[in-house]
Amino acid sequence: MFPSYDVIVVGAGHAGCEAAAAAANMGSKVLLVTMNMQTIAQMSCNPAMGGIAKGQIVREIDALGGYSGIVSDQSMIQFRMLNRSKGPAMWSPRSQNDRMLFAAKWREALEQTSNVDFYQDMVKGLLVKDGQCYGVVTGLGHEIKAKAVVLTNGTFLNGVMHIGDKQFGGGRVAERAATGITEQLVSLGFESDRLKTGTPPRIDGRSLDYSKMEEQKGDDDVTGFSYLDVEKIKPAQQRSCWITYTSSDVHETLKTGFDRSPMFQGRIQGVGPRYCPSIEDKINRFAERERHQLFVEPEGWSTVEIYVNGFSTSLPEDVQYKALQKVPGFENCRMFRPGYAIEYDYFPPTQLQFSLETKQVQGLFFAGQINGTTGYEEAACQGLIAGMNAHLKASGQPPFILKRSEAYIGVLIDDLINKGTEEPYRMFTSRAEFRTLLRQDNADLRLTENSYRLGLASQERMEKVRQKEQGVEKVKTILKELPLDPEDINHFLQEMNSAVLTQRQRAWQILLRPGIDILSMKNTVSKVANALSDFSAEILEQAEIQIKYEVYIEKENELVKKMSQLEDLVIPDTFDYTKLVSLSAEARQKFNKIRPRTLGQASRISGVNPSDVQILMVYMGR
Repeated sequence: MFPSYDVIVVGAGHAGCEAAAAAANMGSKVLLVTMNMQTIAQMSCNPAMGGIAKGQIVREIDALGGYSGIVSDQSMIQFRMLNRSKGPAMWSPRSQNDRMLFAAKWREALEQTSNVDFYQDMVKGLLVKDGQCYGVVTGLGHEIKAKAVVLTNGTFLNGVMHIGDKQFGGGRVAERAATGITEQLVSLGFESDRLKTGTPPRIDGRSLDYSKMEEQKGDDDVTGFSYLDVEKIKPAQQRSCWITYTSSDVHETLKTGFDRSPMFQGRIQGVGPRYCPSIEDKINRFAERERHQLFVEPEGWSTVEIYVNGFSTSLPEDVQYKALQKVPGFENCRMFRPGYAIEYDYFPPTQLQFSLETKQVQGLFFAGQINGTTGYEEAACQGLIAGMNAHLKASGQPPFILKRSEAYIGVLIDDLINKGTEEPYRMFTSRAEFRTLLRQDNADLRLTENSYRLGLASQERMEKVRQKEQGVEKVKTILKELPLDPEDINHFLQEMNSAVLTQRQRAWQILLRPGIDILSMKNTVSKVANALSDFSAEILEQAEIQIKYEVYIEKENELVKKMSQLEDLVIPDTFDYTKLVSLSAEARQKFNKIRPRTLGQASRISGVNPSDVQILMVYMGR
């Protein structure tokens, strides 16, 4: 019934969809196995993509040739560029999306990818022999063979959902859990553990009083995520979100359910996400706060369903409902379904190589929440890398690995493998030491060429990158050479409260002033407008960033060069750490467990001191 595949992808969430698309577009014959064909690319939690650091990840996925950015642009109902008041390294795109349209566009994209086959069934086990994975076993008893397998099981591995004192098996509301895989992997020597996450109640938007909330509109300029020319909504078409707040009354009502809370009564053993805690966790941990912000987010164009961002909970349903009715604007709210918590199995990611292939079993890759991450974006980028590397493994090619200095994706994978995680991992800009280099505006300049050489990024993408590079260099040259006399520019400088000129200056020098931006100059100064009339806003913005932040970019490039010297010092696979008696016991244990490939990786392992790295360097020199 089934042919032999190059790559089998298990699970069709954000990680699975990106993995299947990447491997197929690189030339592998792919089978995507999912327990429910109707929930491909389901937005299980909030109907949004991007945000702080997450938006940079979506742009990197797009630059590499993934689909998340395109699908987000096609299904967005609102767009905002967060942190605009800060420097460009902090700018983070975020979209509010139509939940159903997002899933439909993803399925459409996959169905139009000729190398992807689909099958609806539960995968209950793997085919493994002599340390090599060569396929899967399904619930219906089918043995399907492949050269590589990617597991993207999300929250489904032995998933248990909690609402108050009720609990039931499942990987998502109204969907069953996946069983069998954890037990088999543990028998093969893998270490597993439990994590938990949660979701808020969904509300009937017709029952809310928006006059009691603050309106949050989208940006006047809808930039989007994809570097391709994807048709997006017009600014005036955007749906608004709304902001309201909890109060001490809400908190007191929530506390009445603490005696039935699965989290406080010890029924939930898994650790939850630190940076997206449940509402009961928030009022318990931050007892001094009188209120917490809630974002009231529409779920799409043609639905009245509302997502209450910030009110994730597993308290009893009656307590959730009574507390919500005390939130301004929610006095007469009607609940579609309650919030719930879910516990699931994950595998500490220190058991992976940088390609996301497991160390224990060749040809087996993990991506997404199975690795202890949280969020669609973190899952999607792992799926993309796992899919690329599954294809490369199946075709006998070396893996594709991103460094910390090349991408947020590289930071994420490096963090997971070197530090592991005991709580759901979430990406932040603060995790990236080279964030001035890893901006959302230049992901295509950083990544597309590498992906193009591997056969994933398209010719169209590569041509756009080359045009952008050429355009940016032309703009920088024009600004360096363009002379501006006082009569050309002083009216603009007065408007901008900047010191007027007394003699001629180059446009470049004016642009370096605080508070001066290239688009305002172009719109106001005719000499600048004439010189830059042929260039898009994207190219102008990129040139401005490179000009204004040239010194900082150069400093970071110098740091990258210094760091890369350690990355070039490869540690032999056969290195015997037990001989290094001068190493700390913790360093010896961590080195034996993680088996770092380079001194650079060794230096980033949690619990390893600089002196341990120096000792290792001395012994390697001998």
